[in-house]
Amino acid sequence: MTKYRSPLAARTLDTAEGEAAELLAGAQKATGMVPNIYGVMANSPGLLATYLDGYKRFRSGSGFSSGEQEAVFLTISRHHECDYCMAAHSFIGDNMSKTPVEVTDAIRDDQPIADESYAALVAMTRTLLETHGHPSESDVAAFREAGYTDAQVLELVLAVAVKTISNWSNHLFATPVDEVFASHRWVVPETI
Repeated sequence: MTKYRSPLAARTLDTAEGEAAELLAGAQKATGMVPNIYGVMANSPGLLATYLDGYKRFRSGSGFSSGEQEAVFLTISRHHECDYCMAAHSFIGDNMSKTPVEVTDAIRDDQPIADESYAALVAMTRTLLETHGHPSESDVAAFREAGYTDAQVLELVLAVAVKTISNWSNHLFATPVDEVFASHRWVVPETI
């Protein structure tokens, strides 16, 4: 099967217009760069705006630490096999969010996580993905026992929505990993 690749060119500060130009300029101002993923999503300003708003809301209002947030984003990106987001969130986790390296590595390698709190968070995120939002009472009880709340189950739904937007956009465009994230490149494991 030949995978579809969007023929649309990534937008840049020079080629974007209207709302897309405003969003990319805001990203440049906030982060000092326009990540490649933003350039491809700028072909649909509504998509990029929705992503940026949801991302910001998850970061500021989820109640998860920045390290936990990265673990959530990595878990979703691993599930969706998004090489771009795996590289980006591994880099952010190691250098900004201070996610424990052993947690990042375990998610990247699909291995068990020793830290009980992170393990419960990753398990709940995976459960939401694998059950398409139908966790069992016992799944949520285990999440609560690890110190999380029912409201944070909804925050995980927000994270799944946000990362699905970016992961699937990256799939459609085969978005190249930005050079800043290249040290944390990840390749989808081959299946037997």
